[in-house]
Parts: sequence; structure tokens; C-alpha cells
Amino acid sequence: MSAPPPDVTVRRAEEHDLPAIFTVAERSLGWHPGPETEAHFAWKHRANPFGASPMWVAEADGRLAGFRTFLRWEFRRADAVLRAVRAVDTATDPDFQGRGIFTALTLAALEELRADGVDFVFNTPNDQSRPGYLKMGWQVVGRLPVALRPTGVRGLLRIARARTPADRGAVPTSAGTPAATALADRGLAAALLAHAPTPAGAGDGDGDGLTTHRTPEYLHWRYGPEALHYRVAGGPAGLDAGAVVFHLRRRGPAIEAVICETLVAPGDTATRRAAYARIARETGADYLIGLRDRAERRLRAGFWPVPAIGPILTSRALTTLPPAALAAWHLGLGDIELF
Repeated sequence: MSAPPPDVTVRRAEEHDLPAIFTVAERSLGWHPGPETEAHFAWKHRANPFGASPMWVAEADGRLAGFRTFLRWEFRRADAVLRAVRAVDTATDPDFQGRGIFTALTLAALEELRADGVDFVFNTPNDQSRPGYLKMGWQVVGRLPVALRPTGVRGLLRIARARTPADRGAVPTSAGTPAATALADRGLAAALLAHAPTPAGAGDGDGDGLTTHRTPEYLHWRYGPEALHYRVAGGPAGLDAGAVVFHLRRRGPAIEAVICETLVAPGDTATRRAAYARIARETGADYLIGLRDRAERRLRAGFWPVPAIGPILTSRALTTLPPAALAAWHLGLGDIELF
């Protein structure tokens, strides 16, 4: 591991560092200080059923100069559970940029994560941050394939104009059922997972493929916060027969319905089509969007691949080599969207 710059100290973060961490995030990332940000951080990094997020800070000139957080994640490969982390929240105070803080934090974290037995790291860095990750040993897996379903002529027109990054915040809607309500029922969540023992639409017979380790607790944690506005839509027979988890967001002039989870039996095209149609009808979205790995079976429901707009997946081995082939990563937008 490369040593940090001589004037920088890197260590594991402690609870008393949080106020300074929030200050750096406010100055560097534009986080809004206050109870809502603190509650979101606690949900994301402390309540995660995969485990609390390990976090590191860098100090220089007697101040906290930056921080680095990895979100714990788990994947299933056949009958095995692999421990992974997502490279997520990180920031360097503007006064310390250009002094190697990001690299020092990340490399120190990787050494400790490897010693902790974490199998690998994954994330979808943007064009600005990706080169830095590649220099530290990350590998490009590939561009995740996106598929869209227009909801009408207006949707077709706005797809052509929606070539900007999507907003981070969700657009509230009354369509479907609040995920916080539906997924609080662990029995319902377990029934939905039984419909799709592997991510719906992902199964291609590849027993070595990776899928997020979904449990009722995971679903409730991931989609339960009311502030994130996740909703659940089912077919005519109700949610027990299968459901789709979605939310709305704005992309340029368009409103898109993001298909996060399709928890429907692979052969149940009626429930699948009905849920998508309900989302389109009740939300007024311009189009539905999902990853094609999950949408392959949905082409008859009006989803069509759109090249070159999906995020680029990257990974780095720690104790285990993750799959090099994109086809082995059975992901949905709920697995990789920023939240």
C-alpha cells in the first residue's frame, strides 16, 4: 500500500468525528446540514442489515480534511454468500484538494477491508472519478444496459431530450402502495422473494452469476424510508401474486418511473405487464426505465434497449475475484442507484 502524504494522517472514523464529517460533506458535496441529513446517514450507514458501514477520515493541519465510506453489501453466488462493499460517500475538504487525500483514504480502507475478509468492492463511478479508481486497481466490468418503455408520444419526444443525468431526489407520487407500508409486512416480503428466488428477469442458467442477497429485512431497509418515496405496484390479483418496486425521478424535462425490483415469477407475464401498465397509467411518467438484464423478459411489455446511457460498473478484488463478465452480474437499478 502506498503511504499517505507525510502531512496527512488516516485513521478509522469514530462517532465523535460525525459533525466534522458532515461539515466536509456540506462544503464539498453540498449536503444540507440538519436532522434530515443525519437521519438519512444513520439509516444508510448504521441500519443496513448487511452491517454498519466502515468509515475512514484523513486529518491534516489539525483539521479533518476528508472522509471515505464503504457501504456493506452481500451477493449470492449459487449457495454461497459473498461479502462486498460499495464505494460510496467520500469527500475532500476544498482547502485540502490536490494533496492525495482521496487516494490515501481509499488505499488505507482497502487494506483493512481485505484483512476483515471482504471479498470485493464494486461501484459505478462517474467519468470524473473513474480514472482515479482505475489507477488504484479497479477494473471496468462494462456499461450496464438500460431499457425504456415509453408511455406515449410525449414520452417518446422527451426520451430524445432527456440526455442529462437524473436528479438525485425522488418525485412524490400516490401511485401504488408505499413501500414502507407494503414491505413492513415481512410475510408479504418473503412471499414476493419466493416468486423471484433470483432477481426477476435475470436468470440465464448461469449458476456462477451474482445477485444481491435479498431478504425481507433487506427489502424493508432498502426501500422503506418514506423520504425516498419508493412505491410498490402489483397486478389484478394483488401484491401477494407479485409486485414491482419503483419510484419517480426527473431527468431534464422528463419524469421517469425507475423500475428497481421486479418480484414476479419469471413465467407470470400477466402480473408483470399489469404492474408496468399500472405504473405508467397512475404516475403519468413519460417512460419506465430499468436495466435490460431484468428487462429482457419484458420486451413484449414494450421495453426496448437504449445503448450507451447506462452507468459503467467497476470492481476491485480484495480476497475474491469478482466476475469479469458483465453478464454474470445480475443487477437492477435498485442495486446500483445512488441513495
